[in-house]
Amino acid sequence: MAKKNKNWLRLRWVLVLFLTFLASLSLLLFYLVQGKNIALLHPRGYIAHQQYSLMLFVVAILLIIGIPALVTLYIVAWRYRESNPKTVMSEHKASKSLVATIWIVPTFFMIVISVVMWPATHKLAPQKSIASENKPLTIQVISLRWKWLFLYPEQGIATVNFIQLPINTPVEFEMTADEVPMSSFWIPNLGGQLYTMTSHVNRLNLMANTIGDYPGSTPEINGAGFTGMKFTARVSSDADFNQWVKKTSQSQNILDQNSYKELLKPSEANPVVLYSDFDGTLYDSVIMKYAGSAEGHSGH
Repeated sequence: MAKKNKNWLRLRWVLVLFLTFLASLSLLLFYLVQGKNIALLHPRGYIAHQQYSLMLFVVAILLIIGIPALVTLYIVAWRYRESNPKTVMSEHKASKSLVATIWIVPTFFMIVISVVMWPATHKLAPQKSIASENKPLTIQVISLRWKWLFLYPEQGIATVNFIQLPINTPVEFEMTADEVPMSSFWIPNLGGQLYTMTSHVNRLNLMANTIGDYPGSTPEINGAGFTGMKFTARVSSDADFNQWVKKTSQSQNILDQNSYKELLKPSEANPVVLYSDFDGTLYDSVIMKYAGSAEGHSGH
């Protein structure tokens, strides 16, 4: 009896140490991420908030499955360890109820996850427009080597490596590429990423609901200037957005076909450039440029 109590005491100490380790690790991680913009944990857009909720749901389900499984594994391993003199290894017939439980429990949780994730996947499809009382804003995106060109067709302005968005306004990004390997457009705080390819137009719908500056980049490795292919997405009030458009419209820079040819040349770590006007046929000409080489792939 004394030996049995000693074993249980040892097991409890192991569990206490394990829980203490988990608590310490959680506190350390909390300290490391405190005050930092960890996009996964700081959603600032409609899509990002929905994705964050789904992530927490899936993690909770997996913990419900995983924690009992790990505890059971440890208890079984401890009870039937080689040094345990009371361990009796004997042959037993397979328990039908145990086999059924092993299959039914994970199947049930799989069905629960599927019931939630299936409609959410269609609801949050990148190409699907976001319902809102505010008029959507269209921004045409052209990924270059190694920079981002943004065209505002309704406002008549263009930018390099910078965009400004009005808060709570749906934004439809129409994205393509020019003379660059496949890239990926991504603003982690606002939502998921989508690829940009020559001869093809991809559409990504996002809506920001928190004012601030958020980093954008390409997670797709696409050449020598990959690490510097970044941009800033600034979310502001409607008044500040209109003021910015007015100020940009007074810029001395104009994006015509000649200046676009210069912009098209490979360059790294490009500074922000604002254009008061741009050639209205520019985006369509980039699409048509590759039409013959990829017939049937354009979504424009």
